[in-house]
Amino acid sequence: MYIPYTHSDEQKMLEAIGVSSVEELFAHIPDADKLHRPLDLPEGMTEMEADADIHRLAAKNVGASKATCFLGAGCYDHFIPAVVDFVASRSEFLTSYTPYQAEVAQGNLQVIFEYQTMVCDLTGMDVSNAGMYDGGTAFTEAALLTAAGNPKAKTLVVAGTIHPEYMEILKTYTSGLDLTLDVVGCKDGAIDMDELKSKVVSGVAAVLVASPNFFGILEDVPSIAELAHAVGAALVVATEPTSLGLLKRPGDMGADVVTCDGQPLGNPMSYGGPHLGILAVREKYLRRMPGRLVGQTTDRNGNRCWVLTLQTREQHIRREKATSNICSNQALMTLRTTVYLSLLGPEGLKELSTQIASKADYAAKKLAAVDGLELRFPNQPFFQEFVVRVKDGDVQKRLSAALDKGIFAGVDLGRWFPDLSDCFMVAVTEKRTKEEIDALAEALR
Repeated sequence: MYIPYTHSDEQKMLEAIGVSSVEELFAHIPDADKLHRPLDLPEGMTEMEADADIHRLAAKNVGASKATCFLGAGCYDHFIPAVVDFVASRSEFLTSYTPYQAEVAQGNLQVIFEYQTMVCDLTGMDVSNAGMYDGGTAFTEAALLTAAGNPKAKTLVVAGTIHPEYMEILKTYTSGLDLTLDVVGCKDGAIDMDELKSKVVSGVAAVLVASPNFFGILEDVPSIAELAHAVGAALVVATEPTSLGLLKRPGDMGADVVTCDGQPLGNPMSYGGPHLGILAVREKYLRRMPGRLVGQTTDRNGNRCWVLTLQTREQHIRREKATSNICSNQALMTLRTTVYLSLLGPEGLKELSTQIASKADYAAKKLAAVDGLELRFPNQPFFQEFVVRVKDGDVQKRLSAALDKGIFAGVDLGRWFPDLSDCFMVAVTEKRTKEEIDALAEALR
């Protein structure tokens, strides 16, 4: 039961801490950062009225299950085998409040250990943690751990082709730190290599890129790695996990830290979350890893078992001395990803990647042939996603026309990039059939 404080209770608490009002309590916050407009809240409802209103609002949703989905930009409509739901709901793997009590959390710990092993195989890295909140927080934590590993360097060089929401998270995390973000511009949908060369100099802690990048384009990771390592900087690469059955692993191309969003690996779209942040590193960053790490050992009877290792719980509550403020993990999403990857295996993952690449290529060619449309970056190699330009600039007219036919045609890029306000981005997964792609082209015609 929740019982709100009365006005009298509030006054007593304010007096105890030595202020006269709530406004005085927050006087240190700049006035420009405060919310001054009145909150536009409706009148209160009875429970029955509220229930009816919620059902009315829910009925407006058109889910991916009821439409053909070509949406992407960080959340993708992949097929999830039924066994993922079945295994993830078994009692052996129920998420405990905390796995610090290893004797009662062996199922949970074993799954995390197997997940870490799979992630290292997938990315070409030495060590993985137990998972983070999402791709954006994993990417930002990667930036922070590389900066901490090179304390004399105060600059992070960031590709302007990363996910724009990752960029916002990165700016938020670093705003209170003695770190400078130096953003490299975009050239034909990829990082501007000439500008990158001019910015990767002594004093740079890390270079941060995504490949495939936000637009689905593959960056020249080996060349970027060579530039970064020549000045003693680390290379952080965010990648798309379903691409790794077909493309070279970032670890094999020189990456020091690899991050992914694990949503495509057995986790539903669910209107945008929850997701799973994948973070894997070279062994030299092991002690700076945020979150949990599970190790394998034996008990006093010689039986194989699992424990949290290398990090203590107290490490995460020492404020400025902690490696991170994240000491938890997305245990359910981690479990689902582990089941999904174990079902696919190496050959299944290769087949998945090949289908996605082939179908995306077919879709790009099909849409490029539609009158009034063209590919925005036609000469760039891409995986899964590509950008389409509407020649008359009316993106919403085309997307709305497709939606009227039950097709989510793509994501309007104008919300993030004003110079791409005449473009939308299409994502093609293994679920999309030739007939559905043909229907998309017809709906946009």
